Amino acid sequence: WKVFRDSELNRLESLALAASPSLKAALARVDQARASARISAANWAQDVRLNGDAQREQISGNLPTPIPVNIPRARVNSFGTSLDLSYEIDFWGKVRREVESARASADAAGARYHSALLTLTGDVASQYFLLRSYDAEVSALRRTIDLREKWRNLLHEKLQAGAIPETDFARAQTEVATARADLADVKRLRQEASDTLAQLCGQPASTFRLSERPIGAKAPPTIPAGIPASMLERRPDVAAAERDVVARNADIGAAKAAYFPAVRLTGSGGFLSNDVDTLLSADSKVWSIGPSISVPVTGWAVIHYNVNRKKAAREEAIATFRETTLRAINDVETSLTQIRYRAEQASAVGEALTASTKATDLIRAAYERGTLSYLELLDAERTRLQAELQTARIAAQRHLATVRLIKALGGGW
Repeated sequence: WKVFRDSELNRLESLALAASPSLKAALARVDQARASARISAANWAQDVRLNGDAQREQISGNLPTPIPVNIPRARVNSFGTSLDLSYEIDFWGKVRREVESARASADAAGARYHSALLTLTGDVASQYFLLRSYDAEVSALRRTIDLREKWRNLLHEKLQAGAIPETDFARAQTEVATARADLADVKRLRQEASDTLAQLCGQPASTFRLSERPIGAKAPPTIPAGIPASMLERRPDVAAAERDVVARNADIGAAKAAYFPAVRLTGSGGFLSNDVDTLLSADSKVWSIGPSISVPVTGWAVIHYNVNRKKAAREEAIATFRETTLRAINDVETSLTQIRYRAEQASAVGEALTASTKATDLIRAAYERGTLSYLELLDAERTRLQAELQTARIAAQRHLATVRLIKALGGGW
Protein backbone atom coordinates (compact mmCIF):
# COMPACT_ATOMS: atom_id res chain seq x y z
CA TRP A 1 0.00 0.00 0.00
CA LYS A 2 3.05 2.24 0.11
CA VAL A 3 2.72 2.63 -3.67
CA PHE A 4 0.05 5.26 -2.95
CA ARG A 5 2.65 7.35 -1.07
CA ASP A 6 0.15 8.38 1.58
CA SER A 7 1.59 8.58 5.09
CA GLU A 8 -1.85 8.64 6.72
CA LEU A 9 -2.88 5.47 4.88
CA ASN A 10 0.36 3.78 5.96
CA ARG A 11 -0.34 4.75 9.58
CA LEU A 12 -3.84 3.28 9.44
CA GLU A 13 -2.55 0.07 7.86
CA SER A 14 -0.02 -0.36 10.67
CA LEU A 15 -2.73 0.32 13.23
CA ALA A 16 -5.01 -2.30 11.69
CA LEU A 17 -2.26 -4.93 11.57
CA ALA A 18 -1.46 -4.35 15.23
CA ALA A 19 -4.97 -4.21 16.66
CA SER A 20 -7.39 -6.09 14.39
CA PRO A 21 -9.19 -8.90 16.30
CA SER A 22 -9.99 -10.79 13.09
CA LEU A 23 -6.31 -10.92 12.14
CA LYS A 24 -5.35 -12.18 15.59
CA ALA A 25 -7.96 -14.93 15.29
CA ALA A 26 -6.56 -15.96 11.90
CA LEU A 27 -3.04 -16.08 13.35
CA ALA A 28 -4.27 -18.29 16.20
CA ARG A 29 -5.68 -20.73 13.62
CA VAL A 30 -2.25 -20.87 11.97
CA ASP A 31 -0.65 -21.73 15.31
CA GLN A 32 -3.19 -24.51 15.82
CA ALA A 33 -2.48 -26.00 12.39
CA ARG A 34 1.28 -25.86 12.90
CA ALA A 35 0.93 -27.56 16.29
CA SER A 36 -1.13 -30.32 14.65
CA ALA A 37 1.62 -30.80 12.07
CA ARG A 38 4.23 -31.12 14.82
CA ILE A 39 2.06 -33.70 16.59
CA SER A 40 1.85 -35.77 13.40
CA ALA A 41 5.61 -35.53 12.91
CA ALA A 42 6.17 -36.61 16.52
CA ASN A 43 4.18 -39.80 15.85
CA TRP A 44 6.88 -40.76 13.37
CA ALA A 45 9.50 -41.05 16.11
CA GLN A 46 9.82 -43.87 18.61
CA ASP A 47 7.82 -43.71 21.82
CA VAL A 48 10.11 -43.99 24.86
CA ARG A 49 8.71 -44.00 28.39
CA LEU A 50 10.35 -44.33 31.80
CA ASN A 51 8.09 -46.16 34.27
CA GLY A 52 8.35 -46.80 37.98
CA ASP A 53 6.02 -48.47 40.46
CA ALA A 54 5.85 -49.65 44.06
CA GLN A 55 3.11 -52.01 45.32
CA ARG A 56 2.19 -53.85 48.52
CA GLU A 57 -0.15 -56.80 47.92
CA GLN A 58 -1.99 -59.17 50.24
CA ILE A 59 -2.37 -62.75 48.98
CA SER A 60 -5.61 -64.55 49.79
CA GLY A 61 -5.44 -67.61 52.05
CA ASN A 62 -8.37 -69.21 50.21
CA LEU A 63 -6.98 -69.45 46.71
CA PRO A 64 -8.29 -72.52 44.79
CA THR A 65 -5.59 -75.21 44.31
CA PRO A 66 -5.57 -78.68 42.64
CA ILE A 67 -4.61 -80.28 45.97
CA PRO A 68 -6.23 -79.08 49.15
CA VAL A 69 -3.60 -77.25 51.11
CA ASN A 70 -3.60 -74.49 53.61
CA ILE A 71 -2.09 -71.34 52.12
CA PRO A 72 -1.13 -68.81 54.69
CA ARG A 73 -2.20 -65.30 54.11
CA ALA A 74 0.77 -63.18 53.15
CA ARG A 75 1.69 -59.65 52.26
CA VAL A 76 4.34 -59.05 49.63
CA ASN A 77 6.08 -55.96 48.31
CA SER A 78 6.92 -55.26 44.68
CA PHE A 79 9.21 -52.53 43.36
CA GLY A 80 10.02 -51.96 39.73
CA THR A 81 11.42 -49.53 37.22
CA SER A 82 11.68 -49.90 33.45
CA LEU A 83 12.45 -48.10 30.23
CA ASP A 84 9.88 -49.01 27.55
CA LEU A 85 10.34 -48.36 23.83
CA SER A 86 7.80 -48.71 21.04
CA TYR A 87 8.32 -47.94 17.37
CA GLU A 88 5.92 -48.42 14.46
CA ILE A 89 7.69 -49.40 11.26
CA ASP A 90 6.08 -47.29 8.55
CA PHE A 91 6.14 -49.97 5.83
CA TRP A 92 3.06 -48.64 4.03
CA GLY A 93 3.67 -44.91 4.43
CA LYS A 94 0.75 -44.27 6.79
CA VAL A 95 2.65 -42.01 9.18
CA ARG A 96 4.56 -40.34 6.35
CA ARG A 97 1.33 -39.47 4.56
CA GLU A 98 -0.27 -38.22 7.76
CA VAL A 99 2.70 -35.91 8.30
CA GLU A 100 2.47 -34.73 4.68
CA SER A 101 -1.24 -33.98 5.11
CA ALA A 102 -0.71 -32.12 8.38
CA ARG A 103 2.10 -30.00 6.96
CA ALA A 104 0.07 -29.13 3.86
CA SER A 105 -2.88 -28.18 6.07
CA ALA A 106 -0.58 -25.96 8.13
CA ASP A 107 0.66 -24.30 4.93
CA ALA A 108 -2.96 -23.76 3.86
CA ALA A 109 -3.74 -22.17 7.23
CA GLY A 110 -0.75 -19.88 6.79
CA ALA A 111 -1.98 -18.88 3.33
CA ARG A 112 -5.44 -18.15 4.73
CA TYR A 113 -3.84 -15.92 7.34
CA HIS A 114 -2.16 -13.95 4.57
CA SER A 115 -5.52 -13.85 2.77
CA ALA A 116 -7.13 -12.38 5.89
CA LEU A 117 -4.26 -9.90 6.14
CA LEU A 118 -4.70 -8.86 2.51
CA THR A 119 -8.46 -8.52 2.92
CA LEU A 120 -8.04 -6.41 6.04
CA THR A 121 -5.45 -4.04 4.60
CA GLY A 122 -7.39 -3.81 1.33
CA ASP A 123 -10.57 -2.90 3.20
CA VAL A 124 -8.66 -0.24 5.13
CA ALA A 125 -7.36 1.27 1.89
CA SER A 126 -10.82 1.16 0.26
CA GLN A 127 -12.55 2.86 3.18
CA TYR A 128 -9.75 5.42 3.42
CA PHE A 129 -10.05 6.53 -0.20
CA LEU A 130 -13.83 6.51 0.06
CA LEU A 131 -13.57 8.81 3.08
CA ARG A 132 -11.19 11.12 1.21
CA SER A 133 -13.64 11.36 -1.68
CA TYR A 134 -16.30 12.47 0.81
CA ASP A 135 -13.84 15.09 2.04
CA ALA A 136 -13.63 16.41 -1.51
CA GLU A 137 -17.42 16.50 -1.79
CA VAL A 138 -17.71 18.28 1.56
CA SER A 139 -15.18 20.87 0.41
CA ALA A 140 -17.02 21.44 -2.88
CA LEU A 141 -20.39 21.76 -1.16
CA ARG A 142 -19.04 24.22 1.40
CA ARG A 143 -17.66 26.44 -1.35
CA THR A 144 -20.98 26.19 -3.15
CA ILE A 145 -22.91 27.12 0.00
CA ASP A 146 -20.66 30.14 0.59
CA LEU A 147 -21.16 31.28 -2.98
CA ARG A 148 -24.92 30.74 -2.92
CA GLU A 149 -25.26 32.57 0.39
CA LYS A 150 -23.43 35.55 -1.11
CA TRP A 151 -25.77 35.49 -4.10
CA ARG A 152 -28.79 35.18 -1.83
CA ASN A 153 -27.69 38.19 0.22
CA LEU A 154 -27.02 40.16 -2.94
CA LEU A 155 -30.40 39.23 -4.38
CA HIS A 156 -32.08 40.18 -1.13
CA GLU A 157 -30.63 43.67 -1.47
CA LYS A 158 -31.81 43.86 -5.08
CA LEU A 159 -35.24 42.63 -4.04
CA GLN A 160 -35.47 45.37 -1.41
CA ALA A 161 -34.57 47.87 -4.11
CA GLY A 162 -37.20 46.42 -6.42
CA ALA A 163 -34.60 45.48 -9.04
CA ILE A 164 -35.51 41.77 -9.30
CA PRO A 165 -38.67 39.69 -8.98
CA GLU A 166 -39.30 37.84 -5.72
CA THR A 167 -39.03 34.48 -7.53
CA ASP A 168 -35.27 35.00 -8.04
CA PHE A 169 -34.75 35.48 -4.32
CA ALA A 170 -36.92 32.44 -3.51
CA ARG A 171 -34.85 30.33 -5.91
CA ALA A 172 -31.65 31.55 -4.22
CA GLN A 173 -32.98 30.54 -0.81
CA THR A 174 -33.96 27.13 -2.19
CA GLU A 175 -30.49 26.55 -3.63
CA VAL A 176 -28.82 27.39 -0.31
CA ALA A 177 -31.10 25.01 1.61
CA THR A 178 -30.60 22.24 -0.98
CA ALA A 179 -26.82 22.54 -0.79
CA ARG A 180 -26.94 22.40 3.01
CA ALA A 181 -29.06 19.24 2.86
CA ASP A 182 -26.58 17.67 0.43
CA LEU A 183 -23.71 18.62 2.74
CA ALA A 184 -25.41 16.99 5.72
CA ASP A 185 -25.89 13.78 3.73
CA VAL A 186 -22.26 13.65 2.62
CA LYS A 187 -21.13 14.28 6.20
CA ARG A 188 -23.23 11.31 7.27
CA LEU A 189 -21.57 9.11 4.65
CA ARG A 190 -18.15 10.32 5.78
CA GLN A 191 -18.91 9.47 9.39
CA GLU A 192 -20.04 5.99 8.39
CA ALA A 193 -16.79 5.47 6.49
CA SER A 194 -14.85 6.74 9.51
CA ASP A 195 -16.70 4.33 11.82
CA THR A 196 -15.91 1.43 9.49
CA LEU A 197 -12.25 2.44 9.45
CA ALA A 198 -12.23 2.55 13.24
CA GLN A 199 -13.60 -0.99 13.40
CA LEU A 200 -11.04 -2.26 10.89
CA CYS A 201 -8.25 -0.65 12.93
CA GLY A 202 -9.55 -2.10 16.19
CA GLN A 203 -10.37 1.34 17.61
CA PRO A 204 -13.55 2.68 19.26
CA ALA A 205 -15.49 4.81 16.80
CA SER A 206 -16.25 7.42 19.48
CA THR A 207 -12.59 8.42 19.77
CA PHE A 208 -11.44 7.76 16.20
CA ARG A 209 -10.79 10.96 14.26
CA LEU A 210 -9.36 11.76 10.84
CA SER A 211 -8.90 15.35 9.74
CA GLU A 212 -10.44 16.33 6.41
CA ARG A 213 -8.20 16.05 3.37
CA PRO A 214 -9.85 15.98 -0.07
CA ILE A 215 -8.67 13.25 -2.40
CA GLY A 216 -8.09 15.67 -5.28
CA ALA A 217 -7.71 14.69 -8.92
CA LYS A 218 -4.30 13.04 -8.47
CA ALA A 219 -4.06 9.81 -10.45
CA PRO A 220 -3.41 6.52 -8.61
CA PRO A 221 -0.11 4.64 -9.09
CA THR A 222 0.71 3.63 -12.65
CA ILE A 223 0.14 -0.04 -13.45
CA PRO A 224 3.09 -1.71 -15.24
CA ALA A 225 2.29 -3.18 -18.64
CA GLY A 226 2.21 -6.93 -19.17
CA ILE A 227 1.46 -8.31 -15.71
CA PRO A 228 2.56 -12.00 -15.87
CA ALA A 229 0.02 -14.72 -15.10
CA SER A 230 2.52 -16.30 -12.70
CA MET A 231 1.78 -13.47 -10.26
CA LEU A 232 -1.55 -15.15 -9.53
CA GLU A 233 0.39 -17.87 -7.71
CA ARG A 234 1.08 -15.29 -5.00
CA ARG A 235 -2.59 -14.98 -4.19
CA PRO A 236 -3.09 -16.48 -0.74
CA ASP A 237 -6.46 -18.04 -1.58
CA VAL A 238 -4.94 -19.81 -4.61
CA ALA A 239 -2.01 -21.03 -2.50
CA ALA A 240 -4.37 -22.25 0.24
CA ALA A 241 -6.54 -24.13 -2.26
CA GLU A 242 -3.46 -25.78 -3.80
CA ARG A 243 -2.18 -26.94 -0.37
CA ASP A 244 -5.65 -28.29 0.41
CA VAL A 245 -5.38 -30.52 -2.67
CA VAL A 246 -2.00 -31.81 -1.46
CA ALA A 247 -3.39 -32.49 2.02
CA ARG A 248 -6.46 -34.34 0.75
CA ASN A 249 -4.31 -36.43 -1.60
CA ALA A 250 -2.06 -37.43 1.32
CA ASP A 251 -5.15 -38.38 3.34
CA ILE A 252 -5.96 -41.00 0.71
CA GLY A 253 -2.54 -42.63 1.14
CA ALA A 254 -2.92 -42.68 4.92
CA ALA A 255 -6.39 -44.24 4.62
CA LYS A 256 -5.18 -46.96 2.21
CA ALA A 257 -2.46 -47.99 4.67
CA ALA A 258 -5.21 -49.37 6.92
CA TYR A 259 -5.57 -52.30 4.47
CA PHE A 260 -2.12 -53.60 5.47
CA PRO A 261 -0.66 -55.02 8.69
CA ALA A 262 0.69 -52.64 11.30
CA VAL A 263 4.14 -53.70 12.52
CA ARG A 264 5.58 -52.42 15.77
CA LEU A 265 8.84 -53.12 17.58
CA THR A 266 8.56 -53.04 21.35
CA GLY A 267 11.18 -53.43 24.00
CA SER A 268 11.44 -53.03 27.73
CA GLY A 269 14.30 -53.20 30.20
CA GLY A 270 14.55 -52.49 33.90
CA PHE A 271 14.57 -53.91 37.40
CA LEU A 272 11.98 -55.79 39.48
CA SER A 273 12.37 -56.81 43.13
CA ASN A 274 10.40 -57.40 46.31
CA ASP A 275 12.85 -55.28 48.27
CA VAL A 276 13.81 -51.74 47.47
CA ASP A 277 17.35 -52.41 48.72
CA THR A 278 17.94 -55.04 46.01
CA LEU A 279 15.99 -53.26 43.25
CA LEU A 280 19.08 -52.14 41.34
CA SER A 281 21.08 -55.36 41.78
CA ALA A 282 22.09 -57.49 38.80
CA ASP A 283 19.73 -60.31 39.82
CA SER A 284 16.76 -57.91 39.61
CA LYS A 285 17.22 -57.17 35.91
CA VAL A 286 14.29 -57.87 33.59
CA TRP A 287 13.91 -57.22 29.86
CA SER A 288 11.82 -58.13 26.85
CA ILE A 289 11.96 -57.34 23.15
CA GLY A 290 10.05 -58.39 20.07
CA PRO A 291 7.82 -57.36 17.20
CA SER A 292 4.05 -57.18 17.15
CA ILE A 293 1.85 -57.42 14.08
CA SER A 294 -1.75 -56.27 13.84
CA VAL A 295 -3.67 -57.49 10.79
CA PRO A 296 -7.21 -56.25 9.99
CA VAL A 297 -9.55 -59.25 9.76
CA THR A 298 -12.92 -57.52 9.76
CA GLY A 299 -13.84 -53.95 8.94
CA TRP A 300 -12.65 -54.06 5.33
CA ALA A 301 -15.84 -52.34 4.23
CA VAL A 302 -15.22 -49.51 6.69
CA ILE A 303 -11.69 -49.05 5.34
CA HIS A 304 -12.99 -49.11 1.76
CA TYR A 305 -15.66 -46.50 2.43
CA ASN A 306 -13.17 -44.33 4.31
CA VAL A 307 -10.83 -44.40 1.30
CA ASN A 308 -13.73 -43.41 -0.96
CA ARG A 309 -14.59 -40.58 1.42
CA LYS A 310 -11.02 -39.29 1.26
CA LYS A 311 -11.09 -39.49 -2.55
CA ALA A 312 -14.31 -37.48 -2.65
CA ALA A 313 -12.70 -34.87 -0.39
CA ARG A 314 -9.78 -34.65 -2.83
CA GLU A 315 -12.13 -34.11 -5.77
CA GLU A 316 -13.85 -31.35 -3.82
CA ALA A 317 -10.48 -29.73 -3.12
CA ILE A 318 -9.51 -29.94 -6.81
CA ALA A 319 -12.79 -28.33 -7.87
CA THR A 320 -12.32 -25.59 -5.27
CA PHE A 321 -8.77 -24.97 -6.52
CA ARG A 322 -9.99 -24.60 -10.11
CA GLU A 323 -12.80 -22.28 -9.05
CA THR A 324 -10.40 -20.16 -6.99
CA THR A 325 -7.95 -19.91 -9.89
CA LEU A 326 -10.67 -18.85 -12.32
CA ARG A 327 -11.94 -16.27 -9.84
CA ALA A 328 -8.42 -14.90 -9.45
CA ILE A 329 -8.03 -14.50 -13.21
CA ASN A 330 -11.43 -12.81 -13.45
CA ASP A 331 -10.60 -10.47 -10.55
CA VAL A 332 -7.45 -9.28 -12.31
CA GLU A 333 -9.19 -8.78 -15.66
CA THR A 334 -12.10 -6.93 -14.05
CA SER A 335 -9.77 -4.66 -12.08
CA LEU A 336 -7.69 -3.82 -15.16
CA THR A 337 -10.86 -3.04 -17.11
CA GLN A 338 -12.11 -0.74 -14.36
CA ILE A 339 -8.77 1.06 -14.18
CA ARG A 340 -8.70 1.63 -17.94
CA TYR A 341 -12.25 2.96 -18.26
CA ARG A 342 -12.13 4.96 -15.04
CA ALA A 343 -9.07 6.76 -16.45
CA GLU A 344 -11.02 7.63 -19.60
CA GLN A 345 -13.95 8.76 -17.47
CA ALA A 346 -11.67 10.94 -15.32
CA SER A 347 -10.32 12.64 -18.43
CA ALA A 348 -13.81 13.39 -19.71
CA VAL A 349 -15.04 14.63 -16.34
CA GLY A 350 -11.97 16.85 -16.03
CA GLU A 351 -12.79 18.45 -19.35
CA ALA A 352 -16.41 18.87 -18.26
CA LEU A 353 -15.32 20.58 -15.03
CA THR A 354 -13.06 22.99 -16.90
CA ALA A 355 -15.77 23.81 -19.42
CA SER A 356 -18.54 24.17 -16.83
CA THR A 357 -16.37 26.45 -14.67
CA LYS A 358 -15.66 28.69 -17.64
CA ALA A 359 -19.32 28.66 -18.69
CA THR A 360 -20.41 29.60 -15.16
CA ASP A 361 -18.04 32.56 -15.08
CA LEU A 362 -19.33 33.79 -18.46
CA ILE A 363 -22.98 33.36 -17.51
CA ARG A 364 -22.43 35.10 -14.15
CA ALA A 365 -20.90 38.07 -15.95
CA ALA A 366 -23.79 38.11 -18.41
CA TYR A 367 -26.30 37.98 -15.55
CA GLU A 368 -24.60 40.90 -13.83
CA ARG A 369 -24.90 42.85 -17.09
CA GLY A 370 -28.57 41.93 -17.20
CA THR A 371 -28.41 39.96 -20.46
CA LEU A 372 -29.22 36.55 -18.91
CA SER A 373 -31.73 35.45 -16.28
CA TYR A 374 -30.94 34.17 -12.79
CA LEU A 375 -32.45 30.81 -13.76
CA GLU A 376 -29.74 30.37 -16.39
CA LEU A 377 -27.07 31.21 -13.82
CA LEU A 378 -28.51 28.64 -11.40
CA ASP A 379 -28.45 25.99 -14.09
CA ALA A 380 -24.81 26.73 -14.89
CA GLU A 381 -23.79 26.60 -11.22
CA ARG A 382 -25.58 23.28 -10.73
CA THR A 383 -23.74 21.85 -13.73
CA ARG A 384 -20.40 23.06 -12.37
CA LEU A 385 -21.12 21.60 -8.91
CA GLN A 386 -22.11 18.23 -10.37
CA ALA A 387 -18.90 18.16 -12.41
CA GLU A 388 -16.86 18.96 -9.30
CA LEU A 389 -18.59 16.24 -7.27
CA GLN A 390 -18.21 13.77 -10.12
CA THR A 391 -14.50 14.56 -10.31
CA ALA A 392 -14.08 13.59 -6.64
CA ARG A 393 -16.12 10.40 -7.07
CA ILE A 394 -14.21 9.29 -10.16
CA ALA A 395 -10.89 9.95 -8.41
CA ALA A 396 -12.05 7.72 -5.57
CA GLN A 397 -13.22 5.01 -7.99
CA ARG A 398 -9.82 5.02 -9.72
CA HIS A 399 -8.07 4.50 -6.39
CA LEU A 400 -10.56 1.80 -5.39
CA ALA A 401 -9.98 -0.02 -8.69
CA THR A 402 -6.24 0.04 -8.01
CA VAL A 403 -6.85 -1.34 -4.53
CA ARG A 404 -8.89 -4.18 -6.05
CA LEU A 405 -6.08 -4.95 -8.50
CA ILE A 406 -3.54 -5.11 -5.68
CA LYS A 407 -5.79 -7.56 -3.83
CA ALA A 408 -6.41 -9.55 -7.02
CA LEU A 409 -2.66 -9.95 -7.54
CA GLY A 410 -2.11 -11.06 -3.97
CA GLY A 411 -0.39 -7.88 -2.83
CA GLY A 412 0.74 -5.59 -5.60
CA TRP A 413 3.02 -5.96 -8.56
